[in-house]
Amino acid sequence: ETGVRNIQAYNALGDVVPLPFIVIVIDELADLMMVAPADFEDVIVRLAQMTRATGIHLVVATQRPSVDVITGLIKANIPSRIAFAVSSQVDSRTIIDGPGAEKLLGRGDMLFLPMGAARPVRAQGSFIADGEIQALVDWWRGQGRPVFDQTLVTAGQTGTAGEGRADDARLADAARIVVRAGYGSVSLLQRKMRIGYVTAARLIDELEARGIVGPAQGSSPREVLVGLEALERLLREKPRAPQSP
Repeated sequence: ETGVRNIQAYNALGDVVPLPFIVIVIDELADLMMVAPADFEDVIVRLAQMTRATGIHLVVATQRPSVDVITGLIKANIPSRIAFAVSSQVDSRTIIDGPGAEKLLGRGDMLFLPMGAARPVRAQGSFIADGEIQALVDWWRGQGRPVFDQTLVTAGQTGTAGEGRADDARLADAARIVVRAGYGSVSLLQRKMRIGYVTAARLIDELEARGIVGPAQGSSPREVLVGLEALERLLREKPRAPQSP
């Protein structure tokens, strides 16, 4: 709408409300990748692709730097990396594309590979006590009042008749996709329908409520419970009420 390409140019316009810079911290990536690897990989990659233009700083940490946690797609979209002491050369290569981290001494000894650098730089990380962290957080909280956008909370809960018809059409499209694919997942709908994670997750929940897909089973795709013949009838029915335990 404004004809700019990044947050710096947008904030420099002068006649707009400046957009804030956002810091997203993922403390343990392995926990997320164990639950739903495909879904979280898509989300992290999408975030990493938007960060530079939209003013988002993404900090991702893990104590298990294996290839099933730091996938090729994730690593390709996070160009600046820090490696602390690891147990093997394989783990070092997973993080910084080369050996060296397995020889670090611990206690903040690290290798920093900035974006565009040919080789990492050895550095010393500072120890920060819990009290110092809390003091910093309290200071930041005192700089201003939080602003909550209630439209994000209520999005999708209410809408006009036209919006309802659009939602019904999108749900029907999602249902046909999962039935033809033989399985249901958030990442499948994201890829086929080119929608965001939140919208895809809401559609999957609605498909479960309609009896089209089964409940979540950890990181496995959801089972499809109907065939194409029964699909149109189920789409016209109201969602099933949740069963009592």
